Amino acid sequence: MRGLPAVHRLLSEPAVAGYESSLGRDAIKAIAQESLDRARAALVAGQRYDLERAFAAALEAAAAAQLQPVINATGILVHTNLGRAPLARAALDAAATIGAGYSNLEYDLGPGQRGSRYERVSARLARLFGAQDALVVNNCAAAVLLLLDTFARGRECIVARSELVEIGGGFRIPDVLERSGARLVEIGTTNKARLADVERALSPQTSLLLRTHRSNFSLEGFVEDLDSRELAALAQRSGVLLVEDLGSGAIVDMTAFGLPRERTVGAALADGVAVVAISGDKLFGGPQCGMLVGSALALGRMRGNPLLRALRVDKTTLAMLDATARLHESERTRLEIPLYAMLSASTDDLRRRGEAIVARTGHGRLVATRAAVGGGSLPGATMESTAIAIEANDADLFARRLRNARPPTIARIEERSVLLDLRSVQPHEDAALADALAASI
Repeated sequence: MRGLPAVHRLLSEPAVAGYESSLGRDAIKAIAQESLDRARAALVAGQRYDLERAFAAALEAAAAAQLQPVINATGILVHTNLGRAPLARAALDAAATIGAGYSNLEYDLGPGQRGSRYERVSARLARLFGAQDALVVNNCAAAVLLLLDTFARGRECIVARSELVEIGGGFRIPDVLERSGARLVEIGTTNKARLADVERALSPQTSLLLRTHRSNFSLEGFVEDLDSRELAALAQRSGVLLVEDLGSGAIVDMTAFGLPRERTVGAALADGVAVVAISGDKLFGGPQCGMLVGSALALGRMRGNPLLRALRVDKTTLAMLDATARLHESERTRLEIPLYAMLSASTDDLRRRGEAIVARTGHGRLVATRAAVGGGSLPGATMESTAIAIEANDADLFARRLRNARPPTIARIEERSVLLDLRSVQPHEDAALADALAASI
């Protein structure tokens, strides 16, 4: 026992200083004390215990568990587990500017009195999407919940069975309906839904017709979907509201990037949908939030719902969303949004970047592959990409080494090859990717 060092000696080890920025001095001290306690217990039990190695391993494990940047080399551009869409520099600058001090978040500078936190970004989003009004909450699930709570609590909501989806994290449309107090009325079959099915389901208790984005799967073959224009006309005749959870937040025609057509917000509004709910951190390329766009009358009712206060977003989210919306105002500035820069990169560009990384490290070979948008957008659709392939006897072990590199690099495995897909790697990360690859060989 007398041979064990004191806590302060462990803390004075040179390697410890490298962990202070990520863990903090108090956490490191606690890990040191825990390591010493385990060493004492091992000695009492007559067991050998390498204190310095155990302490170093505990520090490394604690550092790896912290929120930190990673390189996404999976080829999935909107990767939910890796933070979805990277933010534009303009969005980050806006958050830093507004977050660093006070702002007119809920203050009207003209009359010098309380104002609305939503007014500025709502006006920009309404113009951008061609809607009468817009509202922002903390995510798309919250947007759907607010819709249902405002218009369908204690009443009926009609949904096609083919759209009763579950997305990541166990989020299920029927569960959200139940939580909101709305009564679900299912129509059609798994593969087919017709307008006549909706007409038969209408009752004096019907308040909403809900369309939902299928997100992470698609139906093919013997299928039939509801026509949104016909559905909108029926809703208007019946005095009910047609709303759509569009999820992905597509603002432009994705065929411009060689991808299948994804229903856009503008198309949904043009079809007569009263309110559209979308995500801010998927195809919109902004911060996590949910946007509701559409009828001024419907949005006005949602603004008056007390639930909105529990779902509201903070000043930095509004600043980042507004900055991202500005970038969407022209095709040129849209390419400053990292997602759209990655979507528009040519395979020639990807190959040139890959060749430079392979030449720098002396490892790997370039292969043609397919990348995916991800995030529940364009299910099943892929686009051409280029990857650095590393042949390994144990692909899982090599992928683990990459994850333990600095910065951690997340790859994918196909057969016995570890693939570093460059479509999802931003150009400014190429040097760090090369370093991580070289350190993992």
